[in-house]
Amino acid sequence: MPEDSGKKLTMVTCSAPVNIAVIKYWGKRDEELILPINSSLSVTLHQDQLKTTTTVACSRSFQEDRIWLNGKEEDITQPRLQSCLREIRRLARKRRSDGEADVDAAGLSHKVHICSVNNFPTAAGLASSAAGYACLVYTLSRVMGVEGELSVVSRQGSGSACRSMYGGFVQWIMGQQGDGKDSLAQQVEPETHWPELRVLVLVHRADSVVPARMKEMIEAVHKRDFTAFAELTMKDSNQFHATCLDTYPPIFYLNDVSRRVINLVHRYNRHYRETKVAYTFDAGPNAVIYTLQQNVEEFVQVVKHFFPPETNGGQFLKGLPVAPTTLSEELKQAIGMEPMVKGICYIISTKAGPGPRVVEDPSEHLLGSDGLPKESA
Repeated sequence: MPEDSGKKLTMVTCSAPVNIAVIKYWGKRDEELILPINSSLSVTLHQDQLKTTTTVACSRSFQEDRIWLNGKEEDITQPRLQSCLREIRRLARKRRSDGEADVDAAGLSHKVHICSVNNFPTAAGLASSAAGYACLVYTLSRVMGVEGELSVVSRQGSGSACRSMYGGFVQWIMGQQGDGKDSLAQQVEPETHWPELRVLVLVHRADSVVPARMKEMIEAVHKRDFTAFAELTMKDSNQFHATCLDTYPPIFYLNDVSRRVINLVHRYNRHYRETKVAYTFDAGPNAVIYTLQQNVEEFVQVVKHFFPPETNGGQFLKGLPVAPTTLSEELKQAIGMEPMVKGICYIISTKAGPGPRVVEDPSEHLLGSDGLPKESA
C-alpha cells in the first residue's frame, strides 16, 4: 500500500527486471506509438542480480513533476516520459469516473516526484530503458490506483519495456490495430518453467524470417529444448547485427571482444559436437550467454582462461555463485585462442526471474519525507 507520511505525501517504491530478447524487436512501424514491425520474445532476468528501483511520491505541495535518474535530475518533458505519465493519469481518471472506490480523487491533480536507479551499467546493452520504463509505469500505477494491462502503457516509453512487465519468458505481440491496443506483452512461460536455464552477462565495458522464428522459439521454450533455443537465439542475434552493418551509415554495436566471444562459443560447441552455449547481443557489445546449469562452471572457467581478469582487479564473478573447476588440456587446445587480458571486466551470473514488484520496506524509498532524493540514491 502507498505510504502516507502525514504531510499529504504518498510514496511507493517498486523494482522491475531487465529482459534480454532471444527473438529481437527489429524496428517500428509507428514511431509515435512504438508499434513494432515484428513480434519478439525475451527472457526476464532475476532481480536479485539486475533491476531498476523507482520511488514515486505524490503531494499537493509539489509545484511540478520532477524526475531523477541515477542521481541526476533529468528533463521530465521528454516526450516518452510524458506519454507514460499522461496515460497513467488518464486511466486513473477513468477508474475514478467509473466509481472505483480505491482511487484517491484528490491525488490525481497532484504533481509527482520520481527517483530511479539501476544496479547495473546503464549503457551496457542491458535493456536499461526497458527496466526503467517498466518500473516507472508499475510504480505510477500503484500510486494512482491503476490496474489492468500495463504493458501497453510501458511500451509507449520504450518498446521492449512491455516485456519487463512479466517474469519468465515473455512475448511482445506486434498487433495489427492502428491504435496499438493489441500490441502488448504476454507471458509464454513463468520463471519456474525452466529452472536449469542460466544466464551469464559478459561485461567488458562499464523481416520475413522473424514470424517463423518466433513460432519455433515459443515451441523450444515450451519443450525446454536448449539446442533449438540456443541456435535460434544466435541466428537471430547474428542476423540483427548483420542488418545493422548493412544500413548506411552502418551501425557498429559489436567490437573485437564481442567477436572473440562469438568465436569462443562456436569453438566450445564444436568441441563437444553439440550446442551447449548460446550468445546474443542487444544494442551494445556485451554478450549475454545462455546455457544450462550443468555447463556453467566449465564455461565460466573457459571465459576466465581466454579473457583473464586483472590480478589486482575487483570481483570477476557477480551474482549467483559458481564453483571453480579445472579445464582439460584437450578443451583448451580445441578452442585454441590467444588469451586476451582484461577483455572481460566481470561476469554477472543470473537466471530467469519474476516481473515487477512492490518494495515493502519504507527504508528503501529513494525519496525522503521532503520528496527529494536521499543522498544514497
